Amino acid sequence: MLGCGTVGSQVVRLLGEHAADLQARAGARLELVGIAVRDTAGERAPWVPRELLTDDAAGLVARADVVVELVGGIEPARTLVLQALESGATVVTGNKALLAAHGPALHGAAARGGADLYYEAAVAGAVPVVYGLRESLAGDNVNAVLGIVNGTTNFILDEMATNGLSFDQAVALAQELGYAEADPSADVDGHDAAAKAAILASLAFHTRVSIDDVPVTGIRDVTAEQMAQAAESGHVIKLLAVARLNRDARGISVRVHPALLPATHPLAAVRGAFNAVVVEAESAGRLMFYGQGAGGAPTASAVLSDVVAAAGHKVHGGHAPRESTYAQLPVLGPESTAARTQVQIGLADEPGTLAAVAGIYGDNGVSIESVHQQRSDDGVARITIISHVSTEAALERTVAGLAEEPRVHEVISVTRVEGE
Repeated sequence: MLGCGTVGSQVVRLLGEHAADLQARAGARLELVGIAVRDTAGERAPWVPRELLTDDAAGLVARADVVVELVGGIEPARTLVLQALESGATVVTGNKALLAAHGPALHGAAARGGADLYYEAAVAGAVPVVYGLRESLAGDNVNAVLGIVNGTTNFILDEMATNGLSFDQAVALAQELGYAEADPSADVDGHDAAAKAAILASLAFHTRVSIDDVPVTGIRDVTAEQMAQAAESGHVIKLLAVARLNRDARGISVRVHPALLPATHPLAAVRGAFNAVVVEAESAGRLMFYGQGAGGAPTASAVLSDVVAAAGHKVHGGHAPRESTYAQLPVLGPESTAARTQVQIGLADEPGTLAAVAGIYGDNGVSIESVHQQRSDDGVARITIISHVSTEAALERTVAGLAEEPRVHEVISVTRVEGE
């Protein structure tokens, strides 16, 4: 095992506590032969055998049948995983950043070495969505995947929605409870979710998608006022990873952004730090995968499911499913990506201003679904406009046009609308 932090220590614990059951399921005894760490003298959980600790990660990889990589990040994880795969060792990893950035290289090394690559723990912790997409839905065609795949941001938005906390207050609470790191940027700026979105899209659409293909908008600009207004209109705001197949354009769109969801949507009920992924398939219809998306024991459960499968193949023969990229679909740009938005603007409260706004939408080929106006005492009306489905590019041009219109005092917010 490479790394022995929160998840790794729980893997060690479960390997010991459930040794007999795991042996029966795998068909052989699972022996932990070493644990590579940076500091062998560092403090560890009491059940971690100190005699197994080593700082010689490369030497450990060279003598293992199965390598469990829980170091995280790109290096040295990338070098060690490639070494293991090319030598024929199975790799079990929870490293979404590595997979999203270097997935093709890892799969290529696995093919050359005749090795298996497992990564159930890389997306949504204990939630078996990787298995679901890669194996359970192998006989179906997936049309869309929408997911809450970052528990930290879901906790923050949930606190803002239910307790009226500001963004900064909700982040501080998440840090106090251990849901957020001291530097929460990877979570709140959407980069963690983007890595997972790339993995989900690759699996769902049999196409290589990297993190560089995923446009990202985080949650820093979401306000408690927006959350309250969403609730008043029967919606919630969630940070979503969204991947869709566009059959007409023969491509896929992948992105991460905060989005308005109707309160009746299955993802709207996902509270706290939980994760959930909704898959819309051609024959199976709508499926939902829900559970704990982070934490030592839940993630260790996903790791061990892969370890048991890997050991079973070592004992009985066979391989894990290979990378499936036969579709080779292009990732679509904004001109071909369907979207809906809610735009809030501050508008001069005088005759002709709404007509001017409607004209900007019409000039860009965007149809308006609804308009709601709130009056104010200073002569500025707050207008909330929800569009029909258009393209990302047309909606972006519309917002740019609104910002240039003299009678529009301010573009207050732009929020995607999903699930309707």
